[in-house]
Amino acid sequence: MNKPILTGVAALIPVVLLSGFALAQSAQVETLRGGEVDETVPLDRVHKTMEGRIVRNYRQQPPLIPHSIEQYQIDTRTNQCLSCHDWTVAGERNAPTLSMTHYLDRDGNELDHIAGTRYFCNQCHVPQVNAPTLVDNLFEPSHSN
Repeated sequence: MNKPILTGVAALIPVVLLSGFALAQSAQVETLRGGEVDETVPLDRVHKTMEGRIVRNYRQQPPLIPHSIEQYQIDTRTNQCLSCHDWTVAGERNAPTLSMTHYLDRDGNELDHIAGTRYFCNQCHVPQVNAPTLVDNLFEPSHSN
């Protein structure tokens, strides 16, 4: 590369970085929870999980979790959901058994343990809470005819 071009680019980099930093500092961050970023949210403002089975809105929708999972450990070593929902213990725990699709590998082979592709339950299943909507939702559930 030409030396004057290199010098120009080297001089331009700090200017671009500083202007980007200044722009980021001037942006106003708005919170969805109605308080400052570092403000502690009082417990009475935390929305409660809806208990009991929740109706699905469309075919093949993953079931919503009808209980709190706040203290559940789900990582590469442990999945506490399986302590109740795995097929080996679901009957004695009076919990719904995982779908058989959770025991199929990528090639469709049946496994005796949950497939690695289905191990992290909260990829698809989420707890439902009774909270006000943040954005208007015009979704209409499908009709089961």
